[in-house]
Amino acid sequence: MTIQAGLGGIPWRLPLPLCKTFVGFVRLGLTPLIALGMTFLMEHSSIYRTILLLLISSVISGCAGVTGNLADGLSAAIRENSDLATVKEGGPAYLIMVDAFVMDDPTNPRLLKSAAGLYATYSRFFVADKERRRILTGKALDYAGRAACEANGDFCGLVRVDPDTFNEKIASATISDTAVLYTLGTAWVGWIQARSDSIKALARLPRIEAIMARVVELDEGYMDGSAHIYLGALAMVLPPVLGGKPGDARAHFERGVELGGDRNLMARVLYAKKYARPMFDRELHDRLLTEVMSMPAATEGYTLINTLAKEQARALLESGDDYF
Repeated sequence: MTIQAGLGGIPWRLPLPLCKTFVGFVRLGLTPLIALGMTFLMEHSSIYRTILLLLISSVISGCAGVTGNLADGLSAAIRENSDLATVKEGGPAYLIMVDAFVMDDPTNPRLLKSAAGLYATYSRFFVADKERRRILTGKALDYAGRAACEANGDFCGLVRVDPDTFNEKIASATISDTAVLYTLGTAWVGWIQARSDSIKALARLPRIEAIMARVVELDEGYMDGSAHIYLGALAMVLPPVLGGKPGDARAHFERGVELGGDRNLMARVLYAKKYARPMFDRELHDRLLTEVMSMPAATEGYTLINTLAKEQARALLESGDDYF
């Protein structure tokens, strides 16, 4: 069996086994090596860069029937990688690959959701430059909004609608909408964080809270309770004297940690960082972070995040005396 593709407007046919082989490489965790090679070529020669982009576009087009598998494999390979330097250096190539996937299949909600997640994760943890973060989080939010629209037509334009319409649409969501709503919420958080100096951007925080609250209502255990962690952090954006809700925050963090168990270590780090520190609870702070340091990072679906969590936990513990 072959799949028809095209390069420079000339149709050709790519054997399906070759597409499946490429998917296999991704699933075996070879994506970082492929990405690093791509990054090297792109940085060292404009000719190589042009040829490489043409080849990527061509192969992706030729593998249209398995694009969703490619995106899932790419996401899994990144999530399971504990080498932070490799992921950071290979990031630009990862993002180019996922853009190519989306260009080939622009209305696939599963693909758009994966693209939003990759852009959101990379911009959150590996991009320090403010302007780059603005660009990448904008791309993440665009993909997330498109994913929501393709999954449920009622969600089209959800980022731009007036508050009343927004609340009505969120209230109408069903359990089948949980994944795209969560992706939209996380991408939107990153977008706001990259524009934290904008009052207009910060004014969107109640919408994130509404999304995450609805996710909890629909499927509290989705992503091991991560929506609770977001709700806990949102409840601590303001200090208590200005309307912050530390009681609600602690309840959400506790529930999120309970649901995450020993899988999602970042839940404990955020609990320590967003609640224990502002509340000057040194005992809770050190207990949570010590637990993180004692747990293994390698956990299916969380290896990358857990490796980052351990790195942050170590830094927070080391700076504890200065803070408290």
